[in-house]
Amino acid sequence: MTAPLTRSLYRTTAHAVGGRTGSVRTDDGRLEVRLAPPRKKVPGTTNPEQLFAAGFAACFTSAFAEVAAEFGADASAARVACEVELGTTDTPAGYGLAVVLTVSLPGWPAADLQALLHRADAVCPYSQAVRGNVPLTLLAVDDPATDDRA
Repeated sequence: MTAPLTRSLYRTTAHAVGGRTGSVRTDDGRLEVRLAPPRKKVPGTTNPEQLFAAGFAACFTSAFAEVAAEFGADASAARVACEVELGTTDTPAGYGLAVVLTVSLPGWPAADLQALLHRADAVCPYSQAVRGNVPLTLLAVDDPATDDRA
């Protein structure tokens, strides 16, 4: 079920030319990149999956910080990695994505983070956009810096 917006907070437009071998730019010019297919290593290019991963990681980090603050935690040092996988499916479309979000927060053991991840998933606009359409795995991990202090 989709939920219509009740108030617009921000709007942007990106223009693509040439598909995966072209370029994309935003109306305001703040983002302009050349594209190449994921398996081609062309210097100075990126691909749509990398752009999606970057946006999802940034959005989820903000949602996580908001949720953590509700529990009195400072999540400014949280690390969020977003892995986006492009693959084939047994659907008429033939292609699909899968996403894994891996989150750590210094001073917080992974077991204690899991509830925060699920709460952040509930409020993150990217999570809401993919829900029911893209497999999403949420992984809480111990922060490497925390392990070093033990």
